[in-house]
Amino acid sequence: MGLFDKKYCDICGEKIGLLGNRKLEDGNLCKDCARKLSPWFSDRRRSTVDEIKEQLAWREANRERAAQFRTTRAFGERTKLLLDENHRWFAVTQAVSPADNNSDVLDFDVITGCRTDIDESRTELKIESRDQDGKVTSRSYNPPRYDYDYDFYIIISVNVPYFNEMKFKLNDSSVHIPFQPSGMRSPVNSFSPNRSEEPMYDSCYRAYRESCDEICRMLNQFRTGMGHGAQAGAGMVYGAQAGAGMVYGAQAGAGMVYGAQAGAGMVYGAQAGAGMVYGAQADAGMRNGVQRGAAPVQNSACLQSWTCPYCGRVNQGKFCENCGAQKP
Repeated sequence: MGLFDKKYCDICGEKIGLLGNRKLEDGNLCKDCARKLSPWFSDRRRSTVDEIKEQLAWREANRERAAQFRTTRAFGERTKLLLDENHRWFAVTQAVSPADNNSDVLDFDVITGCRTDIDESRTELKIESRDQDGKVTSRSYNPPRYDYDYDFYIIISVNVPYFNEMKFKLNDSSVHIPFQPSGMRSPVNSFSPNRSEEPMYDSCYRAYRESCDEICRMLNQFRTGMGHGAQAGAGMVYGAQAGAGMVYGAQAGAGMVYGAQAGAGMVYGAQAGAGMVYGAQADAGMRNGVQRGAAPVQNSACLQSWTCPYCGRVNQGKFCENCGAQKP
C-alpha cells in the first residue's frame, strides 16, 4: 500500500482522513475512536486492535459508574481529585462531574501509592545598564540572584490494566517566590544557594505543600482500609460522624481536622482551635483549591497585597520584590 492510500479504522470501520490516523501495533485507529480512550493511557502505539477494543469496552462500561458518581469532597483547582466516599470511588478530571466527560471512575482499592512532586523553575535576575550610546547591557549579580516558581503535582499510582499512574497539578498558577536578600531572611527559615532547604517560610508554598501531604496521606489511608470507621479515645478518627459533619483524619483534642464539614463548608488540613486553616470552604468561598460546586479561590494568604514603605512597590509575598524589605 502507498503512503497516501485510503485507510480505515479497525475499530469503527470509518475512513480515516488525512493526518487523522493513529497507528496501532497491528492496525489503524481514527482520531474519533482515539478520543474515547482513557486520558491516562499512553501506550497506544504498542497496543493491538484487540487491546484497544477491550479498553473501549471498559471505557463504555465506565459511563454507568460516572453517572452514579456523587462527589463528597474535591481537591485541586483546574484539574481536581473528586471523591465519592459512599461508593469508595475517585476520579481525576477537569470536569465538574465525571459524567460530563466520562472520566475514569476507579475504586479506592486500585490505589497502590501516592506521592508529591514539586517542580521548581528559576529565573536569573540581571543588572541592566545603559552606555552613553543608549545601548542596554546586562550582567549577573555576584553571587547570582534568582526568582523561583513552584508547581505542585500529585502522583497517584494505580493497578489498572491500561495505565499505572495519574499525575495532575494541584495548583492553577505557579507559586512565585522572589529573590530573598540574605539580610532579610530568618536564620531558621533561610535556605542555602543550592536550595537544599525548601522555602517553607512562604505561606502559599507551605499551604500547597501541606495540602499535597494531606491528600497523599488520605489516599494511602483509604488504600490500606484506614479511611473508614472510628477509632475511639484520643487517637485518630476516620469517617467518624461528629455533630452534623464527617471528620476524616481528626486527632481528638487539638489535633488535625481533615475533610470535616463545619457549618456549610468543608474544612481540611486545619489545625483545631486558633491554628491555620488550609483549603477550607467557608460559606460560599473556596480556599487553596478545594471545590464544592463553585469555582475555587486561592489561599487568601497568597492574595493579600501590601505596599513597601521604602520603595512603594505593591507586593503579595512576605518580602518586597523590588528592594527586598520585609513585609511590615
